[in-house]
Amino acid sequence: MAKKSSLKRLRQIQKRTLRNASLRSWLRTAIKKFEKALAAGEADVEEKLRFALRAIDKAWSKGIIHKNTAARKKSRLMKKFNKNRLAG
Repeated sequence: MAKKSSLKRLRQIQKRTLRNASLRSWLRTAIKKFEKALAAGEADVEEKLRFALRAIDKAWSKGIIHKNTAARKKSRLMKKFNKNRLAG
C-alpha cells in the first residue's frame, strides 16, 4: 500500500508536468510564429518578436527553461531580426 504522501506527490507531479508541457509548447509556438513572419516579411514581425521574447522570459521565470538558455534564445532571435532588418 502506497503512502498518502506519495500519492499526493504523484498528483502534484502530474499537474506540474501538464503545466510545464503547455508552457513549453506555447513558447515554441511563439518562436515559430516570429520566424515564419520574419521569413514572409510580414509587417507585424516586430510585435511577434516582442511576444516571443516575453514568452521566453515567462518560461524562464516559471523555471521551464534555464536562465542561460533563455538568454541564448533571445540573443539568436534578436540577431535574426536585426540581420533581416538590415538586409531588407
